[in-house]
Amino acid sequence: MARIAVGGFQHETNTFAPSKATYDDFAAASAWPGLTRGEGLFEAVAGINIGIAGFVEAATAAGHDLLPLSWSQATPSAQVTEDAFERIVGQMAEDLAGMEDLDGLYLDLHGAMVADHVDDGEGEMLRRFRDVVGPELPIVVSLDLHANVTPAMVAFADCLEIYRTYPHVDMAATGKRAAAQLEALIAGRGGRFKAYRQLPFMIPLSSGCTYEGPAKEIYREVKLLAQEPGVTGVSFACGFCPADFPDAGASLVAYGQTQGAADGAAESLYRAAVERESAFALEVLSPVEAVREAKRIAAHADKPVVLADAQDNPGGGGNADTTGLLRALLSERAEGAVIGNIFDPKAAEAAHAAGEGAAVSLSLGGHSGIPGDAPLEAEFRVLRIGDGRLTGTGPFYKGAPMQLGRTALLELNGVRIAIASSKVQLADQAMLRHLGVEPAAQKILALKSTVHFRADFQPIAETVLVVVAPGPVILDNRELPFRRLRPGLRIMPLGPAFEGADGRAAS
Repeated sequence: MARIAVGGFQHETNTFAPSKATYDDFAAASAWPGLTRGEGLFEAVAGINIGIAGFVEAATAAGHDLLPLSWSQATPSAQVTEDAFERIVGQMAEDLAGMEDLDGLYLDLHGAMVADHVDDGEGEMLRRFRDVVGPELPIVVSLDLHANVTPAMVAFADCLEIYRTYPHVDMAATGKRAAAQLEALIAGRGGRFKAYRQLPFMIPLSSGCTYEGPAKEIYREVKLLAQEPGVTGVSFACGFCPADFPDAGASLVAYGQTQGAADGAAESLYRAAVERESAFALEVLSPVEAVREAKRIAAHADKPVVLADAQDNPGGGGNADTTGLLRALLSERAEGAVIGNIFDPKAAEAAHAAGEGAAVSLSLGGHSGIPGDAPLEAEFRVLRIGDGRLTGTGPFYKGAPMQLGRTALLELNGVRIAIASSKVQLADQAMLRHLGVEPAAQKILALKSTVHFRADFQPIAETVLVVVAPGPVILDNRELPFRRLRPGLRIMPLGPAFEGADGRAAS
């Protein structure tokens, strides 16, 4: 039986997003539990599809003694404030320093955190925790598939285990793999040799979906290489592109019993990814094009056509309040279509005050100052109101006790609009059922999500169309005003390379 400290601190930082992540954002519950420190931590995360829940389940079953630090996350946004970073990391370091006779440390991190004062959030916290526990204690970390893995993260952790699915239906499973890695390291069986590679091109967010295409093939290769003799672990990160710092982008890491085994696995996976560069190309539609195509398909389909409002995804740093796709649904007269969730607490409050069946004048959405976007001013009918309390039922949010605040279902010219008081991407059918909408019975569903919705909605969909309406989660990286990437990195597959600090890119 080993004594293992357990904690987590997660944030996916879009440095181009409009809003920062404060301490209060980490403290509040939304789709996941709020900041929980010490006693009650393991109960708070139990049964949820997140890394720490899988780790705790596996490590407890193996008979290990687990000591809780804290776990927290905030909806993706711009930088984590210095106050939030220092308070949370400080709490974790303080608690860790008070734990005696530890055999290991497990951390459930994201891998793409940028703070106001620290580019590499995870690398910095790992450096501090390593200072606390010393150079020999095994540290194992589970990371998001969209981690921007840095040299510091590789150096200060003994093993990084990264999700292998997008949508992330294997978050808890990754925690279980991390538990096996830590157990092996504690027992002296783990691979202490490391190999790390950064890809020469960025992978657009929507191109990393593992249901199809090159990403599916890459993660099949990850599983095969992890079973090679002498190899103890292999992970691939698609990276999180909207992060303007030198280590942004796709990368991979391999571990082995020898340096040769680790290097061989890393080089094989690197070649497999580079050979597929052109296959990661982006395929998207404008809002009007997407709605017209959706209406054409829906006229003869038995299942919903799903539109992904990918660039206003709160799971990538958007505020979920842009109106570009909604306006296209209205202008193209897509009667019967449903769009959600639009984040607008004031509108939700007004709908609740008006009551079901009432008409209410609103200035809906468009409050984030996104270029090309504006509030939609109209008189809406309130079809349904809700308290925002539900439990996720789909593969991604499975078991998550969601708290969306006041919610409402509005109607304007035959288009129904789900609104909420918390920024959570619409990636679970339960979020629509909460407002009386049965997803499978609709003709057109427009969802503020990039890829995670596919886990629960693709099985019921006739087809999925990716839409580029205004929003800060830019899919075409050529539109992002990068200033600080590493020179030579191609910002799109087979696309222009970043030249340097002046921000110029060569075609």
